[in-house]
Amino acid sequence: MSDSSPLPPVRLTDEAELARAALSTPLLSRAARLARWAGPDTRVDAGGGLVEEQLPAAAEVLGLTGDDAAAYASEAWRVAVDTGLVEITDEETGTVAAGEDLALLTGGSPHDVLGIWLGALEAVLADASVPDLDDLVDAMDLENGGEIDFSQLEWDPEAEAEFLDGVLGNLYLLSVSEDGPGEGPVPLPALAASMIVPGDMGEPSNDMLEQVSDAMMRLDDQFRLLEPVGLVEYQPVDEALMADADADADDADADPGVAEPARPVDDTDVSRYGMVRLTPLGLYGLRARLLEAGFDAPAVGDLADKGADALLDGTAAYGPRAVRAETEQWLSRREPLAAARELLAAARGSDPGAPLRRLRCQEALSLVGRAAEPALREVLDDAELGGLARVWLTEHGAADVPAPSEAMIFWLTIDTVAAQLAAEGNSEELQALVEGLAAQHDGFFAAAWRVEHPATADVLEAMGRLHPDKRVAKEARKAAFKARSAQGG
Repeated sequence: MSDSSPLPPVRLTDEAELARAALSTPLLSRAARLARWAGPDTRVDAGGGLVEEQLPAAAEVLGLTGDDAAAYASEAWRVAVDTGLVEITDEETGTVAAGEDLALLTGGSPHDVLGIWLGALEAVLADASVPDLDDLVDAMDLENGGEIDFSQLEWDPEAEAEFLDGVLGNLYLLSVSEDGPGEGPVPLPALAASMIVPGDMGEPSNDMLEQVSDAMMRLDDQFRLLEPVGLVEYQPVDEALMADADADADDADADPGVAEPARPVDDTDVSRYGMVRLTPLGLYGLRARLLEAGFDAPAVGDLADKGADALLDGTAAYGPRAVRAETEQWLSRREPLAAARELLAAARGSDPGAPLRRLRCQEALSLVGRAAEPALREVLDDAELGGLARVWLTEHGAADVPAPSEAMIFWLTIDTVAAQLAAEGNSEELQALVEGLAAQHDGFFAAAWRVEHPATADVLEAMGRLHPDKRVAKEARKAAFKARSAQGG
Protein backbone atom coordinates (compact mmCIF):
# COMPACT_ATOMS: atom_id res chain seq x y z
CA MET A 1 0.00 0.00 0.00
CA SER A 2 1.57 3.27 -1.13
CA ASP A 3 1.47 6.36 1.07
CA SER A 4 1.64 8.69 -1.96
CA SER A 5 -1.88 8.16 -3.34
CA PRO A 6 -5.07 8.66 -1.30
CA LEU A 7 -7.00 5.69 0.00
CA PRO A 8 -10.75 5.48 -0.59
CA PRO A 9 -12.63 7.56 1.98
CA VAL A 10 -13.96 5.80 5.05
CA ARG A 11 -17.40 6.42 6.51
CA LEU A 12 -16.82 6.95 10.20
CA THR A 13 -19.38 6.61 12.94
CA ASP A 14 -20.10 9.65 15.12
CA GLU A 15 -17.37 10.21 17.75
CA ALA A 16 -19.82 10.07 20.65
CA GLU A 17 -21.00 6.63 19.54
CA LEU A 18 -17.42 5.49 18.99
CA ALA A 19 -16.47 6.68 22.47
CA ARG A 20 -19.32 4.66 23.99
CA ALA A 21 -18.11 1.63 22.05
CA ALA A 22 -14.55 2.19 23.31
CA LEU A 23 -15.70 2.36 26.93
CA SER A 24 -17.59 -0.92 26.57
CA THR A 25 -14.71 -2.91 25.07
CA PRO A 26 -13.65 -5.71 27.42
CA LEU A 27 -10.03 -4.61 27.66
CA LEU A 28 -10.51 -0.87 28.28
CA SER A 29 -13.39 -1.42 30.70
CA ARG A 30 -11.26 -3.91 32.67
CA ALA A 31 -8.32 -1.49 32.70
CA ALA A 32 -10.57 1.27 34.03
CA ARG A 33 -11.97 -0.99 36.78
CA LEU A 34 -8.47 -1.94 37.90
CA ALA A 35 -7.40 1.72 37.88
CA ARG A 36 -10.30 2.55 40.21
CA TRP A 37 -9.49 -0.47 42.39
CA ALA A 38 -5.80 0.39 42.78
CA GLY A 39 -4.80 2.04 46.05
CA PRO A 40 -1.97 2.60 48.50
CA ASP A 41 -1.57 -1.13 49.13
CA THR A 42 -1.28 -2.00 45.40
CA ARG A 43 2.25 -3.00 44.42
CA VAL A 44 3.95 -3.38 41.07
CA ASP A 45 7.19 -4.97 39.98
CA ALA A 46 10.14 -3.26 38.27
CA GLY A 47 8.37 -3.42 34.89
CA GLY A 48 5.18 -1.80 36.18
CA GLY A 49 3.18 -5.05 36.22
CA LEU A 50 1.14 -6.16 39.20
CA VAL A 51 3.14 -8.34 41.57
CA GLU A 52 2.08 -11.96 41.35
CA GLU A 53 0.48 -12.03 44.81
CA GLN A 54 -2.05 -9.37 43.76
CA LEU A 55 -3.17 -10.96 40.52
CA PRO A 56 -5.86 -13.17 42.17
CA ALA A 57 -7.42 -10.09 43.81
CA ALA A 58 -7.31 -8.18 40.53
CA ALA A 59 -8.95 -11.11 38.73
CA GLU A 60 -11.67 -11.22 41.38
CA VAL A 61 -12.38 -7.48 40.93
CA LEU A 62 -12.85 -8.14 37.22
CA GLY A 63 -15.06 -11.17 37.82
CA LEU A 64 -12.60 -13.44 36.03
CA THR A 65 -12.25 -17.12 36.82
CA GLY A 66 -10.44 -20.07 35.33
CA ASP A 67 -6.87 -20.78 34.32
CA ASP A 68 -6.50 -17.59 32.26
CA ALA A 69 -7.95 -15.21 34.86
CA ALA A 70 -4.55 -14.00 36.13
CA ALA A 71 -3.26 -13.49 32.59
CA TYR A 72 -6.31 -11.41 31.61
CA ALA A 73 -5.99 -9.34 34.80
CA SER A 74 -2.29 -8.77 34.12
CA GLU A 75 -3.04 -7.64 30.54
CA ALA A 76 -5.72 -5.21 31.72
CA TRP A 77 -3.32 -3.77 34.29
CA ARG A 78 -0.60 -3.24 31.67
CA VAL A 79 -3.10 -1.36 29.52
CA ALA A 80 -4.12 0.77 32.50
CA VAL A 81 -0.47 1.75 33.04
CA ASP A 82 0.31 2.26 29.35
CA THR A 83 -2.70 4.54 28.83
CA GLY A 84 -2.14 6.69 31.92
CA LEU A 85 -5.16 5.39 33.83
CA VAL A 86 -2.69 4.34 36.53
CA GLU A 87 0.51 6.13 37.53
CA ILE A 88 3.46 4.64 39.38
CA THR A 89 4.08 7.14 42.18
CA ASP A 90 7.20 5.57 43.66
CA GLU A 91 9.34 3.23 41.59
CA GLU A 92 11.45 2.14 44.57
CA THR A 93 8.49 0.93 46.63
CA GLY A 94 6.32 0.05 43.64
CA THR A 95 3.33 2.08 44.79
CA VAL A 96 0.68 3.42 42.44
CA ALA A 97 -2.21 5.87 42.23
CA ALA A 98 -5.00 6.66 39.82
CA GLY A 99 -3.72 8.55 36.78
CA GLU A 100 -4.99 11.92 35.59
CA ASP A 101 -6.45 10.33 32.46
CA LEU A 102 -8.82 8.12 34.47
CA ALA A 103 -11.16 11.07 35.04
CA LEU A 104 -11.34 11.64 31.26
CA LEU A 105 -13.17 8.36 30.79
CA THR A 106 -16.21 9.80 32.57
CA GLY A 107 -15.67 13.56 32.40
CA GLY A 108 -13.77 14.06 29.15
CA SER A 109 -14.97 14.60 25.62
CA PRO A 110 -15.54 11.72 23.18
CA HIS A 111 -12.24 12.71 21.56
CA ASP A 112 -10.47 12.34 24.93
CA VAL A 113 -11.94 8.86 25.41
CA LEU A 114 -10.90 7.81 21.91
CA GLY A 115 -7.38 9.10 22.56
CA ILE A 116 -7.12 6.78 25.58
CA TRP A 117 -8.55 3.89 23.54
CA LEU A 118 -5.93 4.50 20.82
CA GLY A 119 -3.27 4.15 23.52
CA ALA A 120 -4.80 0.81 24.54
CA LEU A 121 -4.83 -0.28 20.91
CA GLU A 122 -1.12 0.48 20.51
CA ALA A 123 -0.34 -1.55 23.62
CA VAL A 124 -2.29 -4.54 22.32
CA LEU A 125 -0.76 -4.31 18.85
CA ALA A 126 2.69 -4.39 20.44
CA ASP A 127 1.71 -7.49 22.41
CA ALA A 128 0.22 -9.14 19.32
CA SER A 129 3.58 -8.98 17.55
CA VAL A 130 5.34 -10.89 20.34
CA PRO A 131 5.65 -14.71 20.19
CA ASP A 132 4.16 -17.04 22.75
CA LEU A 133 5.67 -16.61 26.23
CA ASP A 134 6.79 -20.25 26.37
CA ASP A 135 8.76 -19.71 23.16
CA LEU A 136 10.37 -16.60 24.65
CA VAL A 137 11.46 -18.52 27.76
CA ASP A 138 12.94 -21.28 25.61
CA ALA A 139 14.91 -18.65 23.72
CA MET A 140 16.40 -17.00 26.81
CA ASP A 141 20.18 -17.15 26.87
CA LEU A 142 20.78 -17.66 30.59
CA GLU A 143 24.52 -17.65 30.12
CA ASN A 144 24.35 -14.15 28.62
CA GLY A 145 22.41 -12.30 31.28
CA GLY A 146 19.01 -13.60 30.28
CA GLU A 147 18.99 -11.90 26.86
CA ILE A 148 16.60 -13.27 24.24
CA ASP A 149 18.35 -15.18 21.46
CA PHE A 150 16.27 -14.02 18.48
CA SER A 151 18.16 -16.31 16.09
CA GLN A 152 17.00 -19.34 18.08
CA LEU A 153 13.45 -17.97 18.19
CA GLU A 154 13.45 -17.26 14.43
CA TRP A 155 11.57 -14.06 15.19
CA ASP A 156 12.33 -10.60 13.83
CA PRO A 157 10.42 -8.05 15.96
CA GLU A 158 10.45 -5.38 13.23
CA ALA A 159 9.40 -7.78 10.48
CA GLU A 160 6.61 -9.21 12.65
CA ALA A 161 5.24 -5.73 13.44
CA GLU A 162 5.46 -4.75 9.76
CA PHE A 163 3.62 -7.91 8.73
CA LEU A 164 0.76 -7.24 11.14
CA ASP A 165 0.62 -3.59 10.04
CA GLY A 166 0.47 -4.76 6.42
CA VAL A 167 -2.36 -7.20 7.14
CA LEU A 168 -4.35 -4.53 8.98
CA GLY A 169 -3.67 -2.07 6.14
CA ASN A 170 -5.04 -4.56 3.61
CA LEU A 171 -8.06 -5.26 5.82
CA TYR A 172 -8.71 -1.50 6.04
CA LEU A 173 -8.39 -1.11 2.27
CA LEU A 174 -10.80 -4.01 1.66
CA SER A 175 -13.26 -2.49 4.13
CA VAL A 176 -13.31 0.99 2.56
CA SER A 177 -13.06 0.01 -1.12
CA GLU A 178 -16.30 0.26 -3.08
CA ASP A 179 -15.73 -3.19 -4.60
CA GLY A 180 -14.76 -4.76 -1.26
CA PRO A 181 -16.95 -6.63 1.24
CA GLY A 182 -17.97 -3.40 2.99
CA GLU A 183 -19.29 -4.30 6.43
CA GLY A 184 -19.03 -8.03 5.69
CA PRO A 185 -16.23 -10.25 7.02
CA VAL A 186 -13.06 -11.16 5.13
CA PRO A 187 -11.89 -14.81 5.03
CA LEU A 188 -8.63 -15.27 6.90
CA PRO A 189 -7.01 -17.26 4.02
CA ALA A 190 -7.64 -14.36 1.61
CA LEU A 191 -6.12 -11.88 4.05
CA ALA A 192 -3.04 -14.03 4.62
CA ALA A 193 -2.65 -14.63 0.88
CA SER A 194 -2.82 -10.88 0.20
CA MET A 195 0.51 -10.53 2.01
CA ILE A 196 2.25 -13.51 0.42
CA VAL A 197 0.84 -14.40 -3.02
CA PRO A 198 1.51 -11.81 -5.78
CA GLY A 199 -1.72 -10.45 -7.24
CA ASP A 200 -0.73 -11.36 -10.80
CA MET A 201 0.17 -14.97 -9.96
CA GLY A 202 -2.04 -17.72 -11.35
CA GLU A 203 -1.74 -20.94 -9.32
CA PRO A 204 0.28 -20.45 -6.10
CA SER A 205 3.17 -22.81 -5.52
CA ASN A 206 3.08 -25.41 -2.72
CA ASP A 207 5.67 -23.38 -0.86
CA MET A 208 3.46 -20.29 -1.00
CA LEU A 209 0.43 -22.26 0.15
CA GLU A 210 2.42 -23.46 3.16
CA GLN A 211 3.46 -19.87 3.90
CA VAL A 212 -0.20 -18.79 3.70
CA SER A 213 -1.15 -21.60 6.09
CA ASP A 214 1.56 -20.55 8.57
CA ALA A 215 0.48 -16.90 8.30
CA MET A 216 -3.13 -17.90 9.00
CA MET A 217 -2.11 -19.58 12.25
CA ARG A 218 -0.16 -16.49 13.33
CA LEU A 219 -3.07 -14.23 12.42
CA ASP A 220 -5.51 -16.46 14.26
CA ASP A 221 -3.55 -15.88 17.48
CA GLN A 222 -3.22 -12.16 16.78
CA PHE A 223 -6.88 -11.50 15.99
CA ARG A 224 -7.89 -13.36 19.16
CA LEU A 225 -5.77 -10.79 21.03
CA LEU A 226 -7.13 -7.83 19.06
CA GLU A 227 -10.83 -8.64 19.51
CA PRO A 228 -11.07 -7.66 23.22
CA VAL A 229 -9.80 -4.13 22.48
CA GLY A 230 -12.62 -3.71 19.97
CA LEU A 231 -10.56 -3.50 16.79
CA VAL A 232 -12.17 -6.49 15.07
CA GLU A 233 -14.96 -8.99 15.25
CA TYR A 234 -13.34 -12.36 14.74
CA GLN A 235 -14.58 -15.88 14.10
CA PRO A 236 -11.52 -18.03 14.91
CA VAL A 237 -10.16 -20.92 12.90
CA ASP A 238 -12.08 -24.11 13.66
CA GLU A 239 -10.23 -26.00 16.43
CA ALA A 240 -10.81 -29.27 14.54
CA LEU A 241 -8.81 -27.93 11.60
CA MET A 242 -5.97 -26.97 13.91
CA ALA A 243 -5.98 -30.44 15.40
CA ASP A 244 -5.79 -31.89 11.88
CA ALA A 245 -2.85 -29.60 11.08
CA ASP A 246 -1.04 -30.69 14.26
CA ALA A 247 -1.63 -34.34 13.36
CA ASP A 248 -0.24 -33.76 9.86
CA ALA A 249 2.82 -32.09 11.38
CA ASP A 250 3.37 -35.07 13.71
CA ASP A 251 3.07 -37.44 10.74
CA ALA A 252 5.55 -35.36 8.79
CA ASP A 253 8.07 -35.55 11.65
CA ALA A 254 7.72 -39.33 11.64
CA ASP A 255 7.76 -39.64 7.84
CA PRO A 256 8.46 -36.50 5.79
CA GLY A 257 6.63 -37.99 2.81
CA VAL A 258 3.29 -38.34 4.63
CA ALA A 259 2.03 -34.75 5.00
CA GLU A 260 0.75 -32.91 1.95
CA PRO A 261 0.92 -29.14 1.47
CA ALA A 262 -2.17 -27.07 2.24
CA ARG A 263 -4.81 -26.97 -0.47
CA PRO A 264 -6.99 -24.00 -1.51
CA VAL A 265 -10.02 -23.57 0.73
CA ASP A 266 -13.40 -24.62 -0.62
CA ASP A 267 -15.83 -21.68 -0.76
CA THR A 268 -18.58 -23.59 1.03
CA ASP A 269 -16.24 -24.20 3.93
CA VAL A 270 -14.32 -20.95 4.11
CA SER A 271 -15.79 -19.75 7.41
CA ARG A 272 -14.11 -22.66 9.21
CA TYR A 273 -10.76 -21.08 8.34
CA GLY A 274 -11.49 -17.84 10.19
CA MET A 275 -13.46 -14.71 9.32
CA VAL A 276 -12.57 -11.16 10.39
CA ARG A 277 -14.13 -7.74 10.01
CA LEU A 278 -13.16 -4.32 11.30
CA THR A 279 -15.61 -2.77 13.75
CA PRO A 280 -16.59 0.90 13.35
CA LEU A 281 -14.15 1.55 16.19
CA GLY A 282 -11.52 -0.45 14.33
CA LEU A 283 -11.98 1.65 11.19
CA TYR A 284 -11.48 4.77 13.31
CA GLY A 285 -8.38 3.34 14.98
CA LEU A 286 -6.69 2.12 11.81
CA ARG A 287 -7.39 5.40 10.01
CA ALA A 288 -5.77 7.28 12.91
CA ARG A 289 -2.69 5.05 12.64
CA LEU A 290 -2.53 5.44 8.85
CA LEU A 291 -2.69 9.23 9.14
CA GLU A 292 0.08 9.20 11.74
CA ALA A 293 2.19 7.05 9.40
CA GLY A 294 1.84 9.62 6.61
CA PHE A 295 -0.89 8.01 4.50
CA ASP A 296 -3.61 10.08 2.86
CA ALA A 297 -6.63 8.40 4.46
CA PRO A 298 -9.68 10.63 3.93
CA ALA A 299 -13.03 10.28 5.64
CA VAL A 300 -16.43 11.11 4.21
CA GLY A 301 -17.25 14.61 5.47
CA ASP A 302 -13.67 15.93 5.37
CA LEU A 303 -14.65 18.34 2.57
CA ALA A 304 -18.01 19.45 3.97
CA ASP A 305 -16.67 22.75 5.32
CA LYS A 306 -14.39 23.51 2.36
CA GLY A 307 -15.14 25.38 -0.86
CA ALA A 308 -16.63 23.90 -4.00
CA ASP A 309 -13.18 23.80 -5.63
CA ALA A 310 -11.93 21.54 -2.83
CA LEU A 311 -15.01 19.33 -3.16
CA LEU A 312 -14.71 18.87 -6.93
CA ASP A 313 -10.94 18.26 -6.86
CA GLY A 314 -11.02 16.23 -3.65
CA THR A 315 -13.58 13.73 -4.91
CA ALA A 316 -11.78 13.22 -8.23
CA ALA A 317 -10.45 9.79 -7.24
CA TYR A 318 -13.51 8.68 -5.23
CA GLY A 319 -15.84 5.89 -6.28
CA PRO A 320 -19.49 6.70 -7.11
CA ARG A 321 -20.93 5.93 -3.66
CA ALA A 322 -18.24 7.93 -1.88
CA VAL A 323 -18.70 10.89 -4.25
CA ARG A 324 -22.43 10.94 -3.53
CA ALA A 325 -21.98 10.63 0.24
CA GLU A 326 -19.37 13.42 0.35
CA THR A 327 -21.41 15.69 -1.92
CA GLU A 328 -24.60 15.16 0.11
CA GLN A 329 -22.78 16.25 3.26
CA TRP A 330 -21.37 19.31 1.47
CA LEU A 331 -24.78 20.32 0.13
CA SER A 332 -26.52 19.78 3.48
CA ARG A 333 -24.61 22.77 4.90
CA ARG A 334 -25.52 25.20 2.11
CA GLU A 335 -28.48 26.98 0.57
CA PRO A 336 -29.24 25.16 -2.73
CA LEU A 337 -29.05 28.04 -5.23
CA ALA A 338 -25.89 29.49 -3.67
CA ALA A 339 -24.32 26.02 -3.68
CA ALA A 340 -25.16 25.58 -7.37
CA ARG A 341 -23.52 28.89 -8.29
CA GLU A 342 -20.42 28.02 -6.28
CA LEU A 343 -20.16 24.61 -7.94
CA LEU A 344 -20.45 26.07 -11.44
CA ALA A 345 -17.79 28.68 -10.74
CA ALA A 346 -15.43 25.99 -9.46
CA ALA A 347 -16.05 23.80 -12.53
CA ARG A 348 -14.48 26.26 -14.95
CA GLY A 349 -10.95 25.81 -16.23
CA SER A 350 -8.74 24.46 -19.00
CA ASP A 351 -6.29 22.54 -16.81
CA PRO A 352 -6.08 18.70 -17.05
CA GLY A 353 -8.39 18.23 -14.04
CA ALA A 354 -11.13 20.52 -15.36
CA PRO A 355 -13.20 17.92 -17.31
CA LEU A 356 -13.54 15.70 -14.25
CA ARG A 357 -14.42 18.75 -12.11
CA ARG A 358 -17.25 19.49 -14.52
CA LEU A 359 -18.45 15.88 -14.32
CA ARG A 360 -18.42 16.03 -10.51
CA CYS A 361 -20.23 19.39 -10.73
CA GLN A 362 -22.92 17.85 -12.93
CA GLU A 363 -23.34 14.97 -10.45
CA ALA A 364 -23.62 17.42 -7.55
CA LEU A 365 -26.16 19.59 -9.36
CA SER A 366 -28.35 16.51 -9.92
CA LEU A 367 -28.62 16.28 -6.12
CA VAL A 368 -29.57 19.95 -5.75
CA GLY A 369 -32.70 19.56 -7.86
CA ARG A 370 -34.84 22.25 -9.52
CA ALA A 371 -33.67 24.91 -7.07
CA ALA A 372 -30.46 25.08 -9.12
CA GLU A 373 -32.24 26.13 -12.34
CA PRO A 374 -31.53 29.90 -12.12
CA ALA A 375 -27.80 29.19 -11.71
CA LEU A 376 -27.80 26.93 -14.79
CA ARG A 377 -29.60 29.54 -16.91
CA GLU A 378 -26.98 32.11 -15.94
CA VAL A 379 -24.23 30.06 -17.66
CA LEU A 380 -26.05 29.10 -20.88
CA ASP A 381 -23.72 31.34 -22.92
CA ASP A 382 -20.56 30.19 -21.11
CA ALA A 383 -18.17 28.37 -23.47
CA GLU A 384 -17.22 25.74 -20.86
CA LEU A 385 -20.51 25.37 -18.97
CA GLY A 386 -23.17 26.09 -21.60
CA GLY A 387 -23.39 22.51 -22.84
CA LEU A 388 -23.54 21.11 -19.32
CA ALA A 389 -26.28 23.62 -18.46
CA ARG A 390 -28.40 22.62 -21.47
CA VAL A 391 -28.10 18.91 -20.61
CA TRP A 392 -29.11 19.55 -16.99
CA LEU A 393 -32.05 21.80 -17.86
CA THR A 394 -33.36 19.34 -20.45
CA GLU A 395 -33.06 16.38 -18.06
CA HIS A 396 -35.00 18.32 -15.41
CA GLY A 397 -37.84 19.20 -17.79
CA ALA A 398 -37.11 22.93 -17.96
CA ALA A 399 -38.84 24.98 -20.64
CA ASP A 400 -37.28 27.22 -23.30
CA VAL A 401 -33.88 25.55 -23.34
CA PRO A 402 -31.93 26.92 -26.32
CA ALA A 403 -30.58 24.33 -28.74
CA PRO A 404 -26.78 23.88 -28.62
CA SER A 405 -24.61 24.73 -31.62
CA GLU A 406 -22.72 21.93 -33.36
CA ALA A 407 -19.46 23.34 -31.97
CA MET A 408 -20.87 23.18 -28.43
CA ILE A 409 -22.03 19.58 -28.95
CA PHE A 410 -18.56 18.46 -30.06
CA TRP A 411 -16.83 20.42 -27.28
CA LEU A 412 -19.11 18.82 -24.66
CA THR A 413 -18.47 15.37 -26.16
CA ILE A 414 -14.69 15.78 -25.89
CA ASP A 415 -15.05 17.16 -22.36
CA THR A 416 -17.27 14.24 -21.30
CA VAL A 417 -14.92 11.56 -22.65
CA ALA A 418 -11.93 13.32 -21.05
CA ALA A 419 -13.76 13.30 -17.71
CA GLN A 420 -14.63 9.60 -18.03
CA LEU A 421 -11.01 8.79 -18.88
CA ALA A 422 -9.85 10.60 -15.75
CA ALA A 423 -12.50 8.95 -13.57
CA GLU A 424 -12.43 5.37 -14.85
CA GLY A 425 -9.52 4.85 -17.24
CA ASN A 426 -10.10 2.38 -20.06
CA SER A 427 -13.31 0.90 -18.64
CA GLU A 428 -15.93 -1.18 -20.43
CA GLU A 429 -18.42 1.66 -19.97
CA LEU A 430 -16.08 4.11 -21.68
CA GLN A 431 -15.48 1.67 -24.53
CA ALA A 432 -19.25 1.43 -25.03
CA LEU A 433 -19.47 5.24 -25.06
CA VAL A 434 -16.70 5.47 -27.66
CA GLU A 435 -18.37 2.87 -29.89
CA GLY A 436 -21.68 4.70 -29.60
CA LEU A 437 -20.19 8.06 -30.52
CA ALA A 438 -18.47 6.69 -33.61
CA ALA A 439 -21.63 4.85 -34.73
CA GLN A 440 -24.10 7.70 -34.14
CA HIS A 441 -22.14 10.56 -35.71
CA ASP A 442 -21.15 10.04 -39.32
CA GLY A 443 -17.87 11.83 -39.92
CA PHE A 444 -17.29 12.28 -36.18
CA PHE A 445 -13.49 12.20 -36.39
CA ALA A 446 -13.37 14.55 -39.38
CA ALA A 447 -15.02 17.20 -37.22
CA ALA A 448 -13.72 16.23 -33.77
CA TRP A 449 -10.05 16.99 -34.41
CA ARG A 450 -10.94 20.66 -34.96
CA VAL A 451 -12.52 21.05 -31.49
CA GLU A 452 -10.70 23.72 -29.48
CA HIS A 453 -10.45 21.77 -26.25
CA PRO A 454 -7.12 21.09 -24.45
CA ALA A 455 -7.91 17.36 -24.25
CA THR A 456 -8.98 16.83 -27.89
CA ALA A 457 -5.84 14.98 -29.02
CA ASP A 458 -5.70 12.82 -25.87
CA VAL A 459 -9.37 11.89 -26.21
CA LEU A 460 -9.01 10.92 -29.87
CA GLU A 461 -5.94 8.82 -29.08
CA ALA A 462 -7.90 7.05 -26.35
CA MET A 463 -10.76 6.41 -28.75
CA GLY A 464 -8.23 4.83 -31.12
CA ARG A 465 -7.08 2.50 -28.32
CA LEU A 466 -10.56 1.60 -27.17
CA HIS A 467 -12.52 1.08 -30.37
CA PRO A 468 -12.54 -2.61 -31.40
CA ASP A 469 -12.99 -1.87 -35.13
CA LYS A 470 -9.53 -1.49 -36.65
CA ARG A 471 -10.76 0.84 -39.39
CA VAL A 472 -12.48 3.19 -36.93
CA ALA A 473 -9.51 3.03 -34.55
CA LYS A 474 -7.22 4.08 -37.40
CA GLU A 475 -9.50 7.05 -38.17
CA ALA A 476 -9.34 8.09 -34.52
CA ARG A 477 -5.53 7.94 -34.47
CA LYS A 478 -5.32 10.01 -37.66
CA ALA A 479 -7.66 12.58 -36.15
CA ALA A 480 -5.55 12.67 -32.99
CA PHE A 481 -2.43 13.37 -35.07
CA LYS A 482 -4.20 16.26 -36.84
CA ALA A 483 -5.42 17.68 -33.52
CA ARG A 484 -1.94 17.57 -32.02
CA SER A 485 -0.48 19.23 -35.09
CA ALA A 486 -3.15 21.95 -34.96
CA GLN A 487 -2.36 22.57 -31.28
CA GLY A 488 1.33 22.91 -32.09
CA GLY A 489 2.26 19.68 -30.31
